[in-house]
Amino acid sequence: MADSPDPTADDRDEGNRPVDRSAPDAKPDANSNSNSDSDSDSEAQSASTEPGDTKPADSQLTDTDTTTAGTTHSPALIATAVALPVVLIVGVLVAAYIALRAPVERDPLALGPVPAPAADGPACQTLLPALPAEIDDYTKSTLVEPAPPATRAWQHPDGGEPVVLRCGLDRPLEFNRASSLTVVNGVQWFQVRDDLAETGTWFAVDRETYVALTIPDGSGTDSITAVSDVINANLPAREPTPGEL
Repeated sequence: MADSPDPTADDRDEGNRPVDRSAPDAKPDANSNSNSDSDSDSEAQSASTEPGDTKPADSQLTDTDTTTAGTTHSPALIATAVALPVVLIVGVLVAAYIALRAPVERDPLALGPVPAPAADGPACQTLLPALPAEIDDYTKSTLVEPAPPATRAWQHPDGGEPVVLRCGLDRPLEFNRASSLTVVNGVQWFQVRDDLAETGTWFAVDRETYVALTIPDGSGTDSITAVSDVINANLPAREPTPGEL
């Protein structure tokens, strides 16, 4: 009868066999794998944010150009910007013109008395109110009081030598039968020169009373023309009565 294996002996042999612990069953460490993945992600992120890895300059310029190109100005705004300087210039020119045309305050003009026996007569009372306030560039002057009777004066806006009219005077001593006369717009005038004062005094000698008009040299003929028109329109003419030689 064959000997049967002894299970007890086999079990004993297995129990006496040494256990190999050098290669234990290694289970994957989840924490270790997670740390490795995190390290890899950190390295990749660091590599993507390195200083040299910046946005290209061309891309920045493109963004700027796009923003600038998208900015437009209203036609009304452009028209206003163009018109405003023009309006300001026109305003300055208009103000300057008005300032030049505005009357300038002058000091009152002092005139000395001259014998005028007929200053209060009807001829002078008729003539003076009819005289113009302006003669060319000359405007009526304010006279220092007491002003000589039947006297009117005109000056440039900035002053200077005046044009002076006196009415009701005596016959000038220089006027005689040999005197030459000048006719201006129907009025006969006799001139007396004053070279020292650089003036000429013209006497209307063919009216009821003598009217003298003193004109500075270089002031032109507008004053005598204007006064001649007023005299001819308001005072009747008569024959001159010169003195004896």
